[in-house]
Amino acid sequence: MTPLWALFKRDLTLAFHQRAELIQPLIFFMLVVSLFPLGVGPNPATLQMIGPGVIWVAAILSSLMGLERLFRDDFQDGSLEQLLLSGSALPLVALVKVTTHWLTSILPLLILSPLLALFLHLNEAMYWALLATLILGTPLLSLLGAIAVALTVGLNRGGVLLALLLVPIFIPLLIFATSAVDAAALSLPYNAQLAIIGAMLLFALALAPFATAYALRVSQN
Repeated sequence: MTPLWALFKRDLTLAFHQRAELIQPLIFFMLVVSLFPLGVGPNPATLQMIGPGVIWVAAILSSLMGLERLFRDDFQDGSLEQLLLSGSALPLVALVKVTTHWLTSILPLLILSPLLALFLHLNEAMYWALLATLILGTPLLSLLGAIAVALTVGLNRGGVLLALLLVPIFIPLLIFATSAVDAAALSLPYNAQLAIIGAMLLFALALAPFATAYALRVSQN
């Protein structure tokens, strides 16, 4: 575990040294959510109706901005090739990378979510449902995104291809997450939606590190 812990600390240190790239997804997230009330009007009922979808769409798009650098720097400086040759368990390496991405790119979005929920006039029940879906769903964004990033890491300007690959895959998550918040708005139970998102997360957690490791080997050949 010592090499993996060293890799985790290294990636966290590098992420906080590249503050511009770290802040960009956060600023983009805030701008997207802030512009919707200007476009649709300040009516609280309208904002409450579209608010969960707006926050989730903004979270997905913001995560795509941070995903591109998941393996990019390691590929460019040769560290990725050294990791492949080191004999370390590559699925665990991929899991460390995904964890670092979630902590640096997505956790700040969750911290900001109470302010944005208030801005969009979400009530308390809707906010707690939204937070539950974000906690369960955002790691899924990182896990699935890592597979696509590993496949496109050697391509120039792979960001557009990355979006084309991932946005359709994220649609079911978006549907179940917004459905849970809509159920909370009507004072209905939303355990079924959370259970489905949780099952998707567990499935991805079991398979995505191995798929990412395979994709990294393919992209290096």
